[in-house]
Amino acid sequence: MVSALTALAASSAMAQSGFLNPTASEPPGNWENPAGSPVLQLEGVGFNQLLDNQLDLDLEFTDSTGAKVRLGDMFGEVPVVLSLVYYDCPMLCTLELNGLVKAMRPMSLDAGVDYRVITVSFDPRETPEMAAEKKDVYLRNYVHAGFYDREKLEDGWKFLVGDEANIRALTKSVGFEYKFDEGSGLYRHASGILSLTPEGRVSRYQFGVEYSARDLKLALLEAAQGNIGGIADAVMLYCFHYDPSSGKYGLVIMNVMRLGAGLTVLLLFGFILLSLLRDRRAGRLAAAAGNVAPAGRAPQAGHGGAAV
Repeated sequence: MVSALTALAASSAMAQSGFLNPTASEPPGNWENPAGSPVLQLEGVGFNQLLDNQLDLDLEFTDSTGAKVRLGDMFGEVPVVLSLVYYDCPMLCTLELNGLVKAMRPMSLDAGVDYRVITVSFDPRETPEMAAEKKDVYLRNYVHAGFYDREKLEDGWKFLVGDEANIRALTKSVGFEYKFDEGSGLYRHASGILSLTPEGRVSRYQFGVEYSARDLKLALLEAAQGNIGGIADAVMLYCFHYDPSSGKYGLVIMNVMRLGAGLTVLLLFGFILLSLLRDRRAGRLAAAAGNVAPAGRAPQAGHGGAAV
């Protein structure tokens, strides 16, 4: 089901894509658009949601500089967005990355500070040079809050390649299934991103090639387990809940009503308290005014007492 929805989304999103895919080769003459492939050809392709599954953080990959990196080195403090693509993909993977960077831009969370992004190629034939070219495109297109900080993003968004064994171990741990098509030399695969906890556990999935900035932010807030975001973010997270069947967040009316009732009680209590304080202050001022003699008259002594 997920793969079928992904294929439909890809066909509509392709026309909206604003970025180019400089590393992708031209599709061969016998290549078929996955969006138009019969459902039977997509069997064994898609996502099996393995929520709370732990990734093997000892898996090793190669980054865009050619350096060997351990998966666990990119976890520990902040949540992580994981995207599984291959850099020579003629269409779907580019749409996925375009959708991801489009969702990242308007968020109040900063990539490389509040969260990290890891893009891994599931094609063992691909090279660090291809990862570097792809990384350059998307880092230059991530302009957040009106400015671009390349230094911050260098370590905040990793583009990786790896061997067959490590790739298979990673994709299996997150439920990502794909197939290599011998005839075209290309992969048949679904599209989606994952949010992972700082400890490397699967937290949330978002499917397709267009991602809501609100849903991505909510997924990261949940994955962070309260370690990022402020009070406003906590309130938003309380009002929206994740739907595993769609990979999206929906408004929870009962929670909104509870929140509204709580705010009403707080406002009413505040109004009553303010009224009481105002009345007490008015009483003190009236008492003080009664003890002050009018101008031109001497103070009068009270019964059995001296003048104040």
